[in-house]
Amino acid sequence: MRLTRYTDYALRVLTYLGAQPDRVCSIAEIARGYGISQNHLMKVAHDLGKAGYIEGVRGRAGGIRLAKAPDKINVGAVVRQTEDGFDLVDCDTCAIAPACELTRVLDEALAAFMAVLDRYTLADLLKRQTKLLRLLGVG
Repeated sequence: MRLTRYTDYALRVLTYLGAQPDRVCSIAEIARGYGISQNHLMKVAHDLGKAGYIEGVRGRAGGIRLAKAPDKINVGAVVRQTEDGFDLVDCDTCAIAPACELTRVLDEALAAFMAVLDRYTLADLLKRQTKLLRLLGVG
């Protein structure tokens, strides 16, 4: 299973904001911290806002911050929100699909993968907050 860059960036934005719960952060700051494109993060942040994970703060000192406490943001839910689909192989056009057990096995594997992600929240990802902030060049 490979997650898209979009999901990776969404989890990075949430981690960055969660590591600094008392601050409003800019997208440019987050992009610099990770060394990634600000343009990519703008769409990710917009979609995270529509999903209720982050909120925008207007004004001179504006930016974005978490809209929920880190322990209320489930990693599995974020992945489901940001991934387009979970088809591991294209069985629709396969001649043996009606008799093949691979689809069932892959569905079981995907369910196990998601079950693990569902056990964690953003708070779990922030347990080494001090080191995260240092690596991101914050504080």
